[in-house]
Amino acid sequence: MSYFECRDGVTHAEQVALPAIADAVGTPVYVYSAAAFRDAARAYRQALAAVPRKHLAFAVKANPNLAVLDVLAAEGYGADIVSGGELAQALVAGMPAADILFSGVGKTDAELVAALDRGVGQFNLELEEEGRVLGALGVARRQVAPAVLRINPAVDADTHAKITTGTSASKFGVPIADAPAIYARLAKVDGLRLRGVAVHIGSQITDLSRLEAAYRRIGRLVAELRHDGHPITHVDLGGGLGIAYRPEDTPASPAEYGAMVARVTQGWDVTLQFEPGRALAGAAGVLLTRVLWVKPGDGHPHVVVDAAMNDLARPALYDAWHLFTAVVPTGGRMIANVVGPVCESGDTFATMRSIDCVRRGDLAVFHTAGAYGASMASTYNGRPLVPEVLVDGARFAVVADRGSAEAMLARQHRPARFGPVDGLSRAA
Repeated sequence: MSYFECRDGVTHAEQVALPAIADAVGTPVYVYSAAAFRDAARAYRQALAAVPRKHLAFAVKANPNLAVLDVLAAEGYGADIVSGGELAQALVAGMPAADILFSGVGKTDAELVAALDRGVGQFNLELEEEGRVLGALGVARRQVAPAVLRINPAVDADTHAKITTGTSASKFGVPIADAPAIYARLAKVDGLRLRGVAVHIGSQITDLSRLEAAYRRIGRLVAELRHDGHPITHVDLGGGLGIAYRPEDTPASPAEYGAMVARVTQGWDVTLQFEPGRALAGAAGVLLTRVLWVKPGDGHPHVVVDAAMNDLARPALYDAWHLFTAVVPTGGRMIANVVGPVCESGDTFATMRSIDCVRRGDLAVFHTAGAYGASMASTYNGRPLVPEVLVDGARFAVVADRGSAEAMLARQHRPARFGPVDGLSRAA
């Protein structure tokens, strides 16, 4: 089901015509559907109905907007976080600290302390030394930190190289061959309560065989750890389930994923944890933009829109594909390059693509932009961050304000004058 459909000749977000949002908020702007988030959250949970004990934690990095997190918290989701900032966002959104999983390969001591003090439910350890540091911080606070050890299963996710995290060369997790020895040592660390393992091999995975291979390796590891005398109560299976970006894409569904998980993990006798991000957020948002120019080009025109790579970085970072349509389509088609105004050749969304005919001033939409869109945005080229709007039925509200040049300037400071540096004389 699409929550962004053309009705009576105009594209709507649920029951709101997109031109009404453009008139009220301007462009570019991210537009989210609350119903899309709710339905995706419920479908993912239902897909795992055969899993007896489970915990669902939304990957905040996919979309950290507080209004979005509010919707998912109301659906009973916790949070998978990778920074102190995401910890604050999850807590403000009402996600209980006990339902938060703290992932991430580079947690600082300050972040670990903040998470301990707030009572975060689980730390996903990336290396042995991190476990020792966390244990020492726990002892100093007379606390015991619940933790799992992230395993690198040496399984290629068969996705884009920049979102693959489970190969032997990856920076994430500990090698599965080393895991039993590392686990045994960390199990003895004071201030640490090691209770299981975690795995996450990448993002936008459409081939379930890759995930199944990783899970089977984890299952054998769980059996080995138990044989060594370690109680294993939790296994974090991560996220990474892919979605359809192109009309012809046919990724595995949440139901197919859930059936595979139930089959592979049968008999594990653990609480399974899941970290969906894109699977819940991707199709729940679009980037609404306006055509600035249709510029003649060598063979094909350049459709220059007011959204740019700083607003939606995925095409520049990953060669990602996003459907581009006119908000008020005329039925005509054209072959064009769709580009943004940033001074980089990489600020290109589509090359020699068949798109709806558009002209200067027309509104258009980049679809399936609810995940890793606004969360990856920057102010490159002095461009303010775009606003975000949440639609719920016939109502909409701005849930993140448009940035401003004044705000960007306010965080910068020019020193009146630097004094002499110790040991050095001031230049003549």
